[in-house]
Amino acid sequence: MTTADTTLAKPAGTARPARWRPPAGVLAAGAWLGVVALAALLLPLLPGFDPLHGDFTAPSAPPGPDHWLGTDASGRDVLQRTVAGARASFAVAALTIAVGLIGGGALGLAAGWFRGPVDKAIGFATDLLMSVPTLILVMIVVSLRGPSLPVIGALIGLFTVPHFTRVVRAVVLALSERGFVQAARMIGSAPLRILCREIVPHVAPASLTFAFTATTVAIVAEGSLSFLGFGLRPPEPSWGGVIAEGRTTLGSAPWISLAPAAVLCLTVLALNYLGEHLRSPAPKGVRA
Repeated sequence: MTTADTTLAKPAGTARPARWRPPAGVLAAGAWLGVVALAALLLPLLPGFDPLHGDFTAPSAPPGPDHWLGTDASGRDVLQRTVAGARASFAVAALTIAVGLIGGGALGLAAGWFRGPVDKAIGFATDLLMSVPTLILVMIVVSLRGPSLPVIGALIGLFTVPHFTRVVRAVVLALSERGFVQAARMIGSAPLRILCREIVPHVAPASLTFAFTATTVAIVAEGSLSFLGFGLRPPEPSWGGVIAEGRTTLGSAPWISLAPAAVLCLTVLALNYLGEHLRSPAPKGVRA
């Protein structure tokens, strides 16, 4: 065997692990969410974008070159109203995640770290909040305060706090007995320093994974409230509101309801798929 052959030869059992590639479903889900997010962010900046403008020469027009997804009974472009509805749904979802992560994360850290009476008090409060019928209470508050995205997002976020609390608490309880946490305690590190340096970095992945589920809950809840008339007031567009507007013309103009309904369903499906993929363990023998 030549020197070159000896150099290139690899010992048995030292083969490099296969490079991990994301499944096609993950790529498709990510691409769909990217398209919807970019459309919601960029299309409203284009000249002529006005989801409230009605083309009275083409009421209930079917999809065509002038209106890709058709128009509603008032001649308003269904595509523009669907895009504007995505902005409303994403705004509610973002506020929901912010409230859930901050509130639930803080309570979960406190319950898992201090345990004892603190854990019992937080557990009782979260159980009490989870026993409240969410949509009914949101509808009551919206009726009293008036519909607005901040109110709806904050209320839905409030009801995700118990779920974030339980996720974070479970992770903190598992981590508190780990060797690196015990070592930090033994050298006299302050509890706040241990939480920030040792616990929070390990809690973040689990919280962000659950955030996908909370996002789907927020989008579906906002759509349900708008469909029932407790979301944004017409003619302000939201997915649930646009679907509700077309329910009386399903026989003659089904595109009015079906277009936003399809976008809503595909968006929720993509979020759920990505969330499930993040929760599944990484394949063995592969590397990024």
